Amino acid sequence: MRQVSPKLEAWLENFNILVNQLVEGGFKPNATNAREGLANLTKGLVTDIPAVGWIQDDVVKGGEYAVPVRIYHPQPDQALPVLVYYHGGGHMAGSVTVYDPICRKLALATNHIVVAVEYRLAPECPYPAGVNDAYAVVQHLWKVLDERQVNYQPTLAIAGDSGGGALVATVSAKAQFDPNVSITKQVMIYPSLDYTMDSASMEENATGYLLQKGKIAWYFDNYFQNGEDRKQASPLYQPMTAQLPETLLFTAEFCPLRDEGIAYCEMAQAAGASVEHYHFNDMIHTFINMEDLVKEECQLTYQKISEFLNR
Repeated sequence: MRQVSPKLEAWLENFNILVNQLVEGGFKPNATNAREGLANLTKGLVTDIPAVGWIQDDVVKGGEYAVPVRIYHPQPDQALPVLVYYHGGGHMAGSVTVYDPICRKLALATNHIVVAVEYRLAPECPYPAGVNDAYAVVQHLWKVLDERQVNYQPTLAIAGDSGGGALVATVSAKAQFDPNVSITKQVMIYPSLDYTMDSASMEENATGYLLQKGKIAWYFDNYFQNGEDRKQASPLYQPMTAQLPETLLFTAEFCPLRDEGIAYCEMAQAAGASVEHYHFNDMIHTFINMEDLVKEECQLTYQKISEFLNR
């Protein structure tokens, strides 16, 4: 029998009551309250913010937009490999600031230089602006690190959660056919991979588990504003070959996006890629932003990412 973690039950019950009260009171979603919601959730439930050896903001130029990034170097005196991180938030919310504690933990856990990307968001900047920014960073990052005289190894991995996971998969799909971009590994945490929203888990977990089907549809309607073919834009339906990076993908049982993550693993493996899949059978979407409630699960996630990247 499926059972959400007892660590989350009381929080979820309270959250669902609050959501119902807001709806009954005439609440309307917009970009501001979507961004505040994720920011306040993360600030309230990721309260351990560790120190990192060297942190600096910069800008990656060379694409259609100068993309702000934040660089986390856990051991500035050592040349370390690089991990680019794309934050979650449904292509509408999230930021480098919101994900700062998560990127600090990633840098320390993996002993990688983490580069957090402030890609453009909808509705102000709809598809494909965020995708273009995500790809421009992997194309032009080395110049920024060289100019900063950052101590690094020219080995690149990419990671992201939710909508950031969609960017990871899309960047990797493009890089398969680009001799100038070499990505060794990709990590996706409950990624959004199918913009058609056609899966059993989308219905099974449609309401009651923080990320709701209706909210996902609203995110996508803000992201795709020009009649794009959403299936064609979906990472799940983009070409996969054995040239995909080695892959680590996390899914959560009570996440609407669960089945598209599982399907991606199966399709990438069938194409000849190396894939590891880890499933949390009692977690919900967004749990890494809720660390104070599910500390062990978050620590396990960082540990598995570290083992994967450092193998």
